[in-house]
Amino acid sequence: MISVNDFKTGLTIEVDGGLWRVLDFQHVKPGKGAAFVRSKLRNLRNGAIQEKTFRAGEKVEKAQIDNRKMQYLYASGDSHVFMDMDSYEQVELPAANIEYELKFLKENMEVHIMMFQYETLGVELPNTVELEVTETEPGIKGDTASGGTKPATLETGLIVQVPFFVNQGDKLIINTTEASYVSRA
Repeated sequence: MISVNDFKTGLTIEVDGGLWRVLDFQHVKPGKGAAFVRSKLRNLRNGAIQEKTFRAGEKVEKAQIDNRKMQYLYASGDSHVFMDMDSYEQVELPAANIEYELKFLKENMEVHIMMFQYETLGVELPNTVELEVTETEPGIKGDTASGGTKPATLETGLIVQVPFFVNQGDKLIINTTEASYVSRA
């Protein structure tokens, strides 16, 4: 058991029979009444985000999530195949469960698969990934003074806003939490 006063971003807890990851939390001490913790939680089974308020000092169950290092192999119909790097065991995940993560996955990419007991929950992406630009408008000389952006389609199909100097074929560093451009690789 863990107290809600000890919440940290990324902590995984069990509440009301569900597995939740703490995305954000805030300790609130009103002038009148008892203190409480306002939190934003993501359900690890279905991806739903919920805001929940706990009384200060309330206890919740901490969930033990195993992160197994795996390699993304290929898509097979409506599922995607990952291989354990140590045991060579293969795991299939339905595309519906990893819809957001597919925007960043390339074949042979190493990721962490979240497991709870014997249940596969999903994919944990690295903070940034390197992807190649497959389509974008060419930059026009002199456009950089305004610091504007243009859309670019990446090799996985993801569309992000990039600076005017980025061209087709460039490799970019992309932030996976915000799906945004960071820099050129």
